Amino acid sequence: MFLGLLLGFLLTASGGVNRWEEVPAPTSASLRGLSAVDEKIIWASGSEGTVIRTLDGGATWALRTVAGAEKLDFRGIRAFDGETAFVMSSGNAEDGMARIYRTTDGGVNWTLVFETRARGVFLDAIAFWDREHGIVLSDPVEGRFVLVTTEDGGKTWNQVAKELIPPALPGEGAFAASNSCMAVQGKRNIWFATGGASVARVFRSNDRGQTWSVSETSVHPSNGSTGIFSMAFRDALNGVAVGGDYAHPASAPMPNVVFTSDGGKTWKSEERSNAPGLYLSAVAYRPVTGSATPETAVIFGAGSTGTNSLVPGSRWLHENDDNFNAVAFSRSGTGWAVGPKGRVARKKR
Repeated sequence: MFLGLLLGFLLTASGGVNRWEEVPAPTSASLRGLSAVDEKIIWASGSEGTVIRTLDGGATWALRTVAGAEKLDFRGIRAFDGETAFVMSSGNAEDGMARIYRTTDGGVNWTLVFETRARGVFLDAIAFWDREHGIVLSDPVEGRFVLVTTEDGGKTWNQVAKELIPPALPGEGAFAASNSCMAVQGKRNIWFATGGASVARVFRSNDRGQTWSVSETSVHPSNGSTGIFSMAFRDALNGVAVGGDYAHPASAPMPNVVFTSDGGKTWKSEERSNAPGLYLSAVAYRPVTGSATPETAVIFGAGSTGTNSLVPGSRWLHENDDNFNAVAFSRSGTGWAVGPKGRVARKKR
């Protein structure tokens, strides 16, 4: 939805903090889409129709070209292995910028599987529960958010009936900052968060988007550039949402970090866990094992002031000055972050 966004991300960990290390990549594009398939296979996407992929944990990267998409901004990417991936472009649909492409040969060839030129559509995020079932979110058109789904691995896409989705508030929209204003979990759960209106809200569904409820949060945007930018769920009940003001990143209204423990029905802020002076635009839980609980999660955030960490109930701790746009973790816990000018970084388990 909005351009020129920085990063704030969130993860859980059971141990100490490791340093992010820069990984050379074959592009200078602004990268916002990121998908970590496993320890070795990582895909990323961004401006100027850029897609990159590694099959060896970042030692080498291949630059993939999507024919006819050189002017598109691929804000979202979702990969399933080294061969199959989807990319989603963000921009005004009436200008030909609302598209989804699919590859099944590692990015050598791409097929356009969805495009709309309906005025007002602006794709914000793409997510999949599994290889067959996926969903894409757009800003509201005629007072309702637009959602399209696939049940056949992305071959066909169908719009969810608008009357099933609660009406949007005046000025309400979603943020295409890092493909994480929408989160899916399990086999059927989905949430998406909003901003720009008098109150930031979270829409939720437990049947892959066929029925919806919506909840208000304690985040009250002061303008159209403020709200919840990203969310993540550790399980069906415990999640987090973060945000701020991308136009004024050092003066975001509080709270800008809220938590849920009931599947998104209610959201609470912790005064000590807010992030004054930080604009947070992406979140992701790091896989944990053993006895780790949401209450002992370690949170990392980054933006115009660098990367920071937090244990819920504590205060933010500044760690470094790096900025990124998106973050993801492999199932083994290795972290990946991408950002402006082709920046790629890795955080080992």
